[in-house]
Amino acid sequence: MDKLAIFSGNGNRDLTKAICKCLHVKEGEALVSRFSDGEVRVKIEGNVRGKDVFVVQPTCSPVNENLIELLVMLDALKRASANRITAVIPYFAYARQDRKDQPRVPITAKLVANILTAAGANRILTLDLHAGQVQGFFDIPVDHLYAINVFEEYFKKLRIGNLVVVSPDVGGIKMARAYAKRLSADLAIVDKRRNDPSSTEVMHILGEVKGKNIILVDDIIATGSSLVEAARALKGAGAKKIYGAITHGILSDDAIGKVNDSCLDFLAITDSIPLPEEKKSKKIRVVSVGKLIADAIDRIHFEKSISVLFDGVRR
Repeated sequence: MDKLAIFSGNGNRDLTKAICKCLHVKEGEALVSRFSDGEVRVKIEGNVRGKDVFVVQPTCSPVNENLIELLVMLDALKRASANRITAVIPYFAYARQDRKDQPRVPITAKLVANILTAAGANRILTLDLHAGQVQGFFDIPVDHLYAINVFEEYFKKLRIGNLVVVSPDVGGIKMARAYAKRLSADLAIVDKRRNDPSSTEVMHILGEVKGKNIILVDDIIATGSSLVEAARALKGAGAKKIYGAITHGILSDDAIGKVNDSCLDFLAITDSIPLPEEKKSKKIRVVSVGKLIADAIDRIHFEKSISVLFDGVRR
């Protein structure tokens, strides 16, 4: 492991520490700060020549600050003669801008992919992309992990009976089906109509939920409107307990207030995005993906297949 080096930006240092602990390696020392005018300042403090380097940095809020930090770190490592540089991006921002859904709009996910490659990334390791086709925007290898592994283990320990996995929208059917299969549960779908980017209206519930315990699964919770509206509709349809399992807890605007006031029994999210103190709630539980990412890093470093980490999960 002497040729392995793991560095962290300021995006999620706790997750990096968890990954390093699982791998029994020391986190690489790097100065990642700001100059007086606000420009990103990076200095790699140790020798990385010829090493296999992994940079852990989710591009969560503040999105552009964290993205620029990652880009500058990649450039610094490339110029320091690292042998291979893998950008470990637990949460990949701009993934929702993956197509032209309106006239005269950009495909920003492709732009970010190009910039990461130009900055020096030789490989990408990421988790639950909002759209799987974003992998095709890169001209370098992309390893796409799924949080279903950690959520499956978490919910199986709770021993919830009479279970139905629900997708909060039609677009998440494949994800919900994968969860239902792994948890030996039934499947249902909430058919919704989006009124604007921050609000939705539930139209129909497809599947039997009366008297059932529900797990709502999705990749992202931002404002929380979709999840809360889906939970309200499910409760109105006779569901008993309702839980959420969402990979990336962006929790923007008044999402915490919506979750606290909702009929959700609790919401489980991963630590792909750090949960600040002001957003902590009795209804929010954090499940770590540190070991999952550490296992992937170990397999990439030793040139082993990582498909065992998502066999039977691909959606």
